[in-house]
Amino acid sequence: MRTIRDLAALRARVRDWKGAGEVVGVVPTMGALHPGHLSLVAAAKAACDRVIVTLFVNPKQFNSPDDLAKYPRTEETDAAILAPHGVDVLFAPDAATVYPPGFATKVTVAPLADVLCGAHRPGHFDGVATVVPKLLLMTGADNAFFGEKDWQQLQIVRRLATDLNIPVKIIGCPTIRETDGLAMSSRNARLSKSDRQNAPALHRAMLQAARSIAAGADREATLATARASILKSGFPEIEYLEIRDASNLGTETVPGQPARLFAAAWISGVRLIDNIPVALP
Repeated sequence: MRTIRDLAALRARVRDWKGAGEVVGVVPTMGALHPGHLSLVAAAKAACDRVIVTLFVNPKQFNSPDDLAKYPRTEETDAAILAPHGVDVLFAPDAATVYPPGFATKVTVAPLADVLCGAHRPGHFDGVATVVPKLLLMTGADNAFFGEKDWQQLQIVRRLATDLNIPVKIIGCPTIRETDGLAMSSRNARLSKSDRQNAPALHRAMLQAARSIAAGADREATLATARASILKSGFPEIEYLEIRDASNLGTETVPGQPARLFAAAWISGVRLIDNIPVALP
């Protein structure tokens, strides 16, 4: 695996690959890699001839300077983690490469970006929607791989790729979980020992709610019970626990059509998100 920071060097490498008729995949990351990221790499390896992993902590998607400051920077460790997995290039540009002097463009994907996490993290998805097209165009990838744990982000990326005519296929990959059900996330490392033990209660409550609703239980009463269970389990704050259409993220859902249960909650000063499918009777 070669680490590249210069855009011209990356494009030259990709040009050679494509000249040989090879399919290029990209896995965009902000580092602090865990097995969830590696599952995206494995999916890319299975579908593509060449794989690029990008590593860039994007300042434009942090609405809190404190959150940005706390985000782990672990490039050396991340490179060592990737090395045995057949990645061809780790693209790790600096901020000036991604946002050169005078950069003045912002991409907004409304209304997908205005709900759920977007309602609680102003500007976050504008930052995501601005950096992702740049990474897709910088790498020239044919396929891009994103985790379903960030389902809202996945739908936003799909929308912007379509709207901006970016010639890349966006591929969603299943959420990878710890053995106790907690969705893997770089933020999990910031949980205290006791709160790490309590954190899986979020997923358990969501599963129980999804089962009850699929069996015909009243939706609002079931969600109220789930919220109470999550709070009782040590989460001091729930930002949202909602069922929405899986595609457009609207509150209007249609029985028999794909829907998902979305949640965001705080524990140990860490914001955890999760989502699971819900079968609406």
